[in-house]
Amino acid sequence: MSDQYIAKYCAPTLAGIKTGSLFTAACTDRATLARELRELNGVLTKHGLRAIPLRYSKKRALIYLYRPEALSRDLSTPEAAAILRAKGYRSGDPGLCIRRLIRQFQETDEFPHEIGLFLSYPPEDVRGFMNDPHAGYKCVGFWKVYGDRERAERTFVRYRRCTEALCRAAARGKTLDNLIVGTKYPSVGRT
Repeated sequence: MSDQYIAKYCAPTLAGIKTGSLFTAACTDRATLARELRELNGVLTKHGLRAIPLRYSKKRALIYLYRPEALSRDLSTPEAAAILRAKGYRSGDPGLCIRRLIRQFQETDEFPHEIGLFLSYPPEDVRGFMNDPHAGYKCVGFWKVYGDRERAERTFVRYRRCTEALCRAAARGKTLDNLIVGTKYPSVGRT
């Protein structure tokens, strides 16, 4: 997992404008991946971030890189909490929610669409997608938008600009440690 690769897929989270991001990592054996994640978390945790595997396949793992404080805030909104309860999440505690999300991945081949709540997608858009992913959306960018189109489009622009900037910085040799912004920024899905 190179710094450039992580910047490409997780830039808005690294910059503090998004709660979480997903990326895949090669996984020929879990012990090697666990070692790589320990090393990555050595850098991330001092900046208030974490990376954990959500799902393993034959040669890949789906990794969730996130800001625990922001996740706690995102999952505690009334609409997010209602979506999670309807999907069988018994607590709003972020750690318990992540464990439940991992179980969702293990128990079914279907992708758990509530994951949008873990990625700063507005709850109204997560609910809209869960109700009917093929109808009623207003635009598509980083996610399908069922609610506030203008706000989402502004967010998409911010995410793209952030990704471009961090990828350029990583290409110039900036390390992941230098690309991460402090933890006092709100998640974009709530602004």
